[in-house]
Order: sequence, then structure tokens, then C-alpha cells
Amino acid sequence: MKLNFLTGRRALMALAPRVLAPMALALSVPAGNASLFAQAANRSFSANDLPELVVLGDVDPTLRKAQAIVNGDVITDTDIDQRLGLVLAANGGRVDDAEKQRLRLQIIRNLIDEKLQLQEAAENDIRINEAEVTRSFERIAQNFKRTPVQFEAYLRQNTSSPASLKSQIRAEMAWSRVLRRKVEPLVNVGDDEVQQVIDKLNAAKGKDEFHVGEIFLSASPETLDAVMQDASRIVGQVRGGASFVAYARQFSEASSAGLGGDLGWVRGEQLNNAVTAAVAALQPGQITDAIPVAGGVAIMALIEKRQVLAADPLMAMLSLKQLTIPLKPETTEAQARARVEEIGGLTQNMGGCGGVETMAQKIGAEVATNDAVRMKDLPAPLQAILGRMSIGEATPAFGSAEEGLRVLVLCGRDDTQVQAKAPNFEEIFAQMNDERVNMRARRYLRDLRRDAIVDYR
Repeated sequence: MKLNFLTGRRALMALAPRVLAPMALALSVPAGNASLFAQAANRSFSANDLPELVVLGDVDPTLRKAQAIVNGDVITDTDIDQRLGLVLAANGGRVDDAEKQRLRLQIIRNLIDEKLQLQEAAENDIRINEAEVTRSFERIAQNFKRTPVQFEAYLRQNTSSPASLKSQIRAEMAWSRVLRRKVEPLVNVGDDEVQQVIDKLNAAKGKDEFHVGEIFLSASPETLDAVMQDASRIVGQVRGGASFVAYARQFSEASSAGLGGDLGWVRGEQLNNAVTAAVAALQPGQITDAIPVAGGVAIMALIEKRQVLAADPLMAMLSLKQLTIPLKPETTEAQARARVEEIGGLTQNMGGCGGVETMAQKIGAEVATNDAVRMKDLPAPLQAILGRMSIGEATPAFGSAEEGLRVLVLCGRDDTQVQAKAPNFEEIFAQMNDERVNMRARRYLRDLRRDAIVDYR
């Protein structure tokens, strides 16, 4: 409630009539005191000069303020702050103030869309069972390696709340069911179209497969430049350490948004022609620039890469023995280097894995064995060394004064072959169907936005 200090007729007349009417206030000024009010604008005043204040109604400083009203449903500043907390938590707080402001604007748009989606679901008599929301919340908690109770505490520590995340889950479920009822029956994918895609995939055997993520932002020709700028900012944030998954959940308009943008394993022929070359040029862990595509802008992330029907060196299963040689705390760098050279000369000629135990006794080392180490799980420098080694060879000594020196001995290697999976008719049909449902869904939501009454505060 806005409080006004009324000190005379001029102040009274300045109030809007819609405020005066419910307050039913009447002030009168004695004729002899008119000059006093005329002087009020020309002198300063203290708190003692103020008239007695009568507060009509309750004043709550913790009251949540409306930021937008969507067809009568309120979005408060607390709703926005708590949703922002979800994004910041996923990014480890690595977001500057300027980006936070942009995120707030996007979150307001997302919350408006969620209100529209929930309203459309209610209009179609679609209700979401709270037990389903709770189960989805618990799955997300597991992804964060926390119990539901621990995850709730984690959200509160990051200025968010369980209610905010559950609200997002509820809207995603409701909209999915609206599309299933109202949009999917209107989508048609022909068997001949699916077969054409399968023929292309069969012809591509032996080529690369990509595990990719996507962020899709819709755009019209008039808004393309602005959307490209927004997408480029997202690219900059993710390359600076922000979470691709978090941005996909909050920004992406594709059906994969609920999965953090994860599209799973695809071949180049299954991707949009505009992004195929860009994805093929990526290394795992990299993302593309913003790419204009039909209907909007795409950002693609490469999670993993493999080649069908070819041995993938990173998937090789290694059998290793490790020698750990302790160093004294007072060991100098020069002494450590000398010890490395000494151990290197001994371990390179110890006769392979069969001589490890004898060598360990000779140099005072501990021995550990691991028969199931995936090459891709090792640090990159060790991958490069072990990838060139033969069975029975040992790595150079490595380590630190605190942890001691280590030597790995390669005892075995199993180069597994990625088996080609024949294209599945149902899977290809589902993917094509999803793409077309997504296109209609974007039009559906656009129409809801156009017809909505949104009052920004």
C-alpha cells in the first residue's frame, strides 16, 4: 500500500480520484490558516511538522509484489527471484550482474508462458497429479546426488525453493499433455517419409555418430537479429563456464528442454542440414556458435563422438598395475627429478607386469591393480601416453612430493567395437513426429501469447 502524507489542499488534489474514493477522506482548511499552507512549499519541515497519520489497511514489508498479471494469474518478484536462483545454482553462481538482468527478463517470459500453458491445460480439463510432480522432483534430486530432503535444503541455500522447481515441472507436464491431446492428432508422418530417412541412415554406416544437446530459440524474419544476439550471449556464457543444461531448460523452446537439451545419439543425417557441419567440427565438450535455422536459431553442444563399426580408442578397456613410490616431505625438486630418472630407468626394463611385484620390493613401492579402466576416464595426458604403449610397457614416473611418484604398467587392452544398430522404424517415426509437433506447438503458444492479457507492473 502506498502511503501519502497529506499536508494541505494542494496535496489532497494531487491524489488520484480512484485513491480518494475508497479512503473517504475529507480535509478542510480554516480560512485563517490559508497563508500557512501557502508557505509550506517554501520552507523545510521536520517530522514534528507532519500531521497525525492514520494508516488504513495492513502494511507488510515482506509482501510479494506483482511483476506481471497473466489473464488474472499473478507472477511475483519472489517467483522470478526463486527461478533465477535455480539457474544460478546450476551455474555455480558464475553469472555477472548484466547477465543476471538478462536472465530475469527471460525468466519473466518463461513464467508468462508457463501461466499460459497451465491455463490452457485447465481450459481442456487437464489436471496434474501432485504425486507425479513429486516423483519427477525426486528424480531430479537423484541427478544432483542428493535425497529429496537434502535437495530441498540445497535449493533454499541457493535462494530458490522446492515450490519453484515443482511449478516448472507441473507446467512442463501440463503442456506436454495439452500437445498430446490437441496437436499430435493433427500431425501426420508418412511411412514412405520414414523409409527415406532409414535408407539414408543405412547408407551412412561407418560414419560418425554424435551425442548432442540443443538449445532452440524461435524467431521470425523480423526478430531474427535480436534472437541471434540473445543466442550469442548464451554461447558466451556457456563457453565461460555456465551450464548448458541450465540454459537449455530455461531458454530452449524445443521438446528436449525438459531433458536439458539432450538429444541422445544421432548421425549427421538426422540433424538439421544447417547444423550438421558445425557439429561435425566440434570436439567433445564444445558448443557451436548461434546458427540460423528454419524457424529460429540453434545452439548445439557435442557431448561425445564415436564411429560406428570402428574401434574407438577412448572406449578401450585397460588392465593396469600401479606402482606408488613415496617421497620424503623434505625432498627438493632436484632430488625429485633425480628420483624420477632413477625409477624410469628401472621400470622400463622390469619385464612387464610379471616383474612389478619384484620391482616394488626393490624400490619400496606399493602395488595396486585395476583390470577395468576405460581409456576415456583417464586424464588426457595419460590417454596420450597409454594410447601409444604396448602390453608390458610402463609410463614415465609422475606425481608430486605430497602424493609420491606413480608408474602405470599396461597389462592388457580390450579394444571394443561399437556395434552398428540398425535404424529403428518406430524411433525414426517418433523423432520426425516430435519435430512436427514442436513446430505446431510453437505456433500454438504464439497464438496464446497473442490473445493473452498481460499486465506488467
